[in-house]
Amino acid sequence: AGGGMNMLNKILTDGKFVTHAITFDVNKSTVKGESMGFLNSLAKFLQENKTVNLEIDGHTDSDGDDVSNMKLSLDRADAVKTQLISLGIDGSRLTTKGFGESKPISDNSTVEGKANNRRVEFVKQL
Repeated sequence: AGGGMNMLNKILTDGKFVTHAITFDVNKSTVKGESMGFLNSLAKFLQENKTVNLEIDGHTDSDGDDVSNMKLSLDRADAVKTQLISLGIDGSRLTTKGFGESKPISDNSTVEGKANNRRVEFVKQL
C-alpha cells in the first residue's frame, strides 16, 4: 500500500493525480469492485491530509456522442465522490467535473489510446 500512498503524494507536489485504477462498467457510472483498493488508499490519504480538497474530473474515450460522454464522465466523477463520502470523507471537500472526450491524452484510434483516455483525474483545489 506504500506505493499507492507515494503516488498519491503527487497531489501535494504536482497538484494533480491521474489514475486508471478506477474502472467502471461500459457506458455506466457504476464503480467496479476492483477500484476499491485505490479508493480506500485515497480516502486514507484525504483523512491524513485534512487541508486537501479535490476536484474529481471524469474523462471518457471518443466512443459514443459528445453529449452522452459529457454526462457519463460527470456521472462517473460523481460516483467516485459518492464512494469517497461512503468511506468517511466530507463531501464539501470534493467537487466534480465531467470533460467527456474533450481532453484526450492519447489517440482515440487505438484500443490502447482509448483505454488511456478513460481516466479519472484528481486536481488539488486551493
